[in-house]
Amino acid sequence: MSIYQKLAEIGSKFVGKDILFKYGFNFSPMYRRSTGRIMHVSQDLMDIKMKLPISYKNRNYVNTIFGGSMFAAVDPIPMVQLMELLGKEYVVWDKSAEIHFKRPANKNLYAHFSYTAEELKALKQDIGLTYETEIIKRTALTDKDGAIVYCEVLKTIYVADKSYFKMKRAKTKK
Repeated sequence: MSIYQKLAEIGSKFVGKDILFKYGFNFSPMYRRSTGRIMHVSQDLMDIKMKLPISYKNRNYVNTIFGGSMFAAVDPIPMVQLMELLGKEYVVWDKSAEIHFKRPANKNLYAHFSYTAEELKALKQDIGLTYETEIIKRTALTDKDGAIVYCEVLKTIYVADKSYFKMKRAKTKK
């Protein structure tokens, strides 16, 4: 269990998971360096909104937002969000990522991360049958209105039944 997981476990006894998610990300050194900021987390953790403000900390040589900042601001959220939504009986890992730059970003960017109840139900049913699966989550970094897409990130996320995953790992260690 990571230090972040331990802090979340202790903190959830005092405040809601949505508050912990927002402030945990915004104050953690690994996420602060991305320059992204979590702006909103729904109580059920199904919807998260993030802002990536342009600043001297993330401007590149041509005075637009550095692509690494765009990716870093988006990278951990879909996986951690899914971990929290599914619970401890599942293993969730990032498997791969693609980033597609659409246009230079010379203004603040915004992203919306969401899972639906139907998506989670289908995922659990699939894992119930196959014990493991992969999903692809698409996140667009847009202007404030969501009209112009500056960047897309596609994350492939591996999800497995925890007992199956432990058994599978034990077999590969032999």
